[in-house]
Amino acid sequence: MAPRPALEPHTPPGLGAASAEPTDDGLIARAGRGDRAAWNALVARHLPDLVALGWYVLADRGEAEDVAQEAFLRLVRKVDTWEPGGAQLKTWLHRVAVNLCIDRKRIKRAAREPLDSDAAMSVAAPDALEAFDRRRAVARALRAIPERQRAAVVLVYYQGFSNKEAAHMLDVGLEALESLLSRARRALKERLKHVIDDIGVAP
Repeated sequence: MAPRPALEPHTPPGLGAASAEPTDDGLIARAGRGDRAAWNALVARHLPDLVALGWYVLADRGEAEDVAQEAFLRLVRKVDTWEPGGAQLKTWLHRVAVNLCIDRKRIKRAAREPLDSDAAMSVAAPDALEAFDRRRAVARALRAIPERQRAAVVLVYYQGFSNKEAAHMLDVGLEALESLLSRARRALKERLKHVIDDIGVAP
């Protein structure tokens, strides 16, 4: 059985810049044989992006780290059946993380009393986001739009996935993904029109 991955990203001995960059498939194969250095390399490579995705969707660092850890634990359970040359690991991990984030949002929404959007934003916003600057204003606006729109924006505009890859992660067609992005851009521009003139994406 593959070891539980340590979620402290670092570069393990023998896998530094001087050595050939191992592929994800190669690292997974080695991890399945109990190679902890391979697990550490996978975590170092993919953990930061997963935590960033979770933070943008959930607006909570602790929950974002929990989501990233759960995504890697699901990889542990899949490692023995992983097929080299199939799905890219980065895409697979992000799809798992997106679904975990959306599930958490739905559970939290069902468990609390209804709040209007402005009140929900003020409750959820960390103190650090209260400062009035462009980045924090955008983060606040992102938290106010529906989670699937938010996930689409983060995947495409913040993490650089193609529309096709993001559509796969969200389990929607390409046209539906483009609709999510279009609605998200309109909503963000409306919320930010008194703060900034351009949030970096076309209408």
